[in-house]
Amino acid sequence: DFGLEPFLVPVIQGKTTYQSYIIVPADSPAAKFADLKGKRFAFTDPLSTTGYLYPTYLVKRLGSVPEAFFRSTIFTYSHDNSIKAVAEKVVDGAAVDGLVLDYLVEHAPEYGRLIRVIHKSPEFGMPPVVVSPQLDADLKDRVQEILFGMHLDPEGREILEHLNIERFVQQEDADYAGVRDLAETVLKGR
Repeated sequence: DFGLEPFLVPVIQGKTTYQSYIIVPADSPAAKFADLKGKRFAFTDPLSTTGYLYPTYLVKRLGSVPEAFFRSTIFTYSHDNSIKAVAEKVVDGAAVDGLVLDYLVEHAPEYGRLIRVIHKSPEFGMPPVVVSPQLDADLKDRVQEILFGMHLDPEGREILEHLNIERFVQQEDADYAGVRDLAETVLKGR
């Protein structure tokens, strides 16, 4: 819609892909996504692949829509907030970005004891770094050169390590075919 150009993609844990995790409180009897029928569920954001499109796809595969499948739903507008909502039992389940959950559990291990993953999606292409089509070509090339070499510079490497990013690589359009298919399936008939 905005003409943004995919530019680069981060490499995290050796991959340029990530997953949606369906999570529940650690003591929940839910063992699979279908067990969340009639429960309170947290979506992250209506524009999120992992926090909205994928769980909506799962509901559609079960022959329903979120408004009928779940007792109630909320949007938390943050993967962290969805994780906290499950940990604090504000909701019975949520869909979150697996990288965010992994990072949060690494830095706040108590969340690993309070929640449980019951389902993982297929791999989706990592959200890319994008640029405006109006960006000056020389500046675009310079920014790309800096980001491509960031992992080779001690200060750049330190910044990337803080973000859990190993390096940036060229974005591969084929990595996004699954997201396109998912969006087409979910949004068809709306």
